[in-house]
Amino acid sequence: MDQNGKQRIGFIGIGLMGEAMARHLLDLGYSVTVWNLEPERLETVVPHGAIAAESPAAVARDSDIVMLCVLNMAAVERCIFADDGVAAAGTGPAVIVDFSTADPEGTRDAAQKLKALTGAGWVDAPVSGGPQLARTGQMTVMAGGSQEDFDTVKPLVEQMSGNLTLMGPVGAGQTTKILNQAIVGTGYVLMAEALVLAEAAGVDAARLPQCLAGGHADSSLLQRLYPQMQQRAFDPPSSYARQLLKDLKAVSEFSRGLGLDLKVIEQGVQRYKEYVALGHEMTDSAAVVKLYEHDAAERKSP
Repeated sequence: MDQNGKQRIGFIGIGLMGEAMARHLLDLGYSVTVWNLEPERLETVVPHGAIAAESPAAVARDSDIVMLCVLNMAAVERCIFADDGVAAAGTGPAVIVDFSTADPEGTRDAAQKLKALTGAGWVDAPVSGGPQLARTGQMTVMAGGSQEDFDTVKPLVEQMSGNLTLMGPVGAGQTTKILNQAIVGTGYVLMAEALVLAEAAGVDAARLPQCLAGGHADSSLLQRLYPQMQQRAFDPPSSYARQLLKDLKAVSEFSRGLGLDLKVIEQGVQRYKEYVALGHEMTDSAAVVKLYEHDAAERKSP
C-alpha cells in the first residue's frame, strides 16, 4: 500500500489503451509505476505523475497489483518470464491483471507457470471500448480467473470500467474477447457497407443513426462507429487496422479449432486482409470504408 492506503499499481504496456488506463488511474490518485518496451512512450504518462521503472521486474517489486496491456501472448510471456520479467522480481504482486488480447490456452499456461514460480494469481481481463472509454473509466472488461483473485482486484478494476463481468476461470476472459472481436470485426465491415450503400442510394447518410435509433438496427456501432466513418474522422487513429486484422484471424483460428465454419467472420477477415495489404496497417480500423472507395475506383478505371 502507498502512504494514502491505496494499492500500488504497476502498469506494463503504454500503448494507446495503456496510456489511457494509466492516466485514469493517476486521476484516481493511485501510485502508478510504469514500463514499456519502447521507453519514449513513457513520456505520455510520466509528466502526469507515473513513475518510470527500468524493467518489468522493477515494476513488480514496487507494486501490489501489476497490470499488463501489451500486444499479444508473446509480449505477455516476455514481460512475465524474461530474465528481467515480473517473475524474476523475487517479491511482487498478489495478482496480475492482464488487459492484453491473447489466446486462452496460452493465458492458462502462463497463469499456471507464474503461480508455481511466485504464488501470484492471474485475472485475464481483455477490454472493449477504445482509448476514449478507457480514459474515462467506462470500458467493458471481460474477466477470467478464480473467484478469490477476481474479488481481490474487482474494486480497483470497477473504477476503470463501466461493465465488469467474471466469465469463468482463467482464459474465460480471452475466450469472451474472441466473441467480442467476432462481433466488432464483422460489425466494422457491416457499418462500412451500410455507409457506402446509403451514400450511393442518395439518402442523407449522416442522419442514418438518428433515423434508426431505438429500432432493431440500432447499436453502439451505428451510434458511435458509423458517424466516425461517415465523417471520415480517422486522424489520429483510435485503433489500428493491423490489430483488428490480428484479432479477426484469432477468431477464425479459434472457430476452426472448434470445428466451425463461420462464413461471415471469414469474409470480415478477408476484407481486412485486403485493406491492410493496400498499405493501411497503421490507419484507424474504422477507415476500412476506404477499401470500398478503392474498390469503386478500381471498377471505374479503364
